[in-house]
Parts: sequence; structure tokens; C-alpha cells
Amino acid sequence: MPVPGDPDFYQAAEALLDGMITQQRAKVLRLAREAVPHIGPEDVLNPHDFPELKAHPTFEFEDGLLSGLVAAQIALRAEYRSRSD
Repeated sequence: MPVPGDPDFYQAAEALLDGMITQQRAKVLRLAREAVPHIGPEDVLNPHDFPELKAHPTFEFEDGLLSGLVAAQIALRAEYRSRSD
């Protein structure tokens, strides 16, 4: 089992986060399309342009989870790079 500091740990964590982010992006897009059927993946990056999304009961929550996952991935990459230098 990989441990922090081991390159295999970072590769495994990166793969896990990639999968989670892909799944969450799909969920966020599906929820957005419940409120705005024609919305595309790029449009979801600017949800403030669609007032209907503000009224959706779970969109903002799920979009926030996606943001947290992306932030965790960025932090993991930064930590890996700082240990590689």
C-alpha cells in the first residue's frame, strides 16, 4: 500500500481524484440540465449567467462539491511538486 511521500501514493490519489471529478462534473451537468435543458459543459462554468440554476434545490451544493474536489487535486499536485524539487 502506497504511503504519502511515495510517488505511487500520489499517482493513486491523482487517479482517484480524476475519477471523482469526472463523475461529479457529469452530475453537475445533469442537474444543470434539469433547470436549463440546453446548457452545455462550458456554460456550467459560469452558472451565474443562468438564474434558473440559483433556484435549483441541489445545483449549488453539488457544484460546490466539484469545486472542493478540484481544489484538493490542485493541492495534491502542488504538494507532489514541492516534494519533487
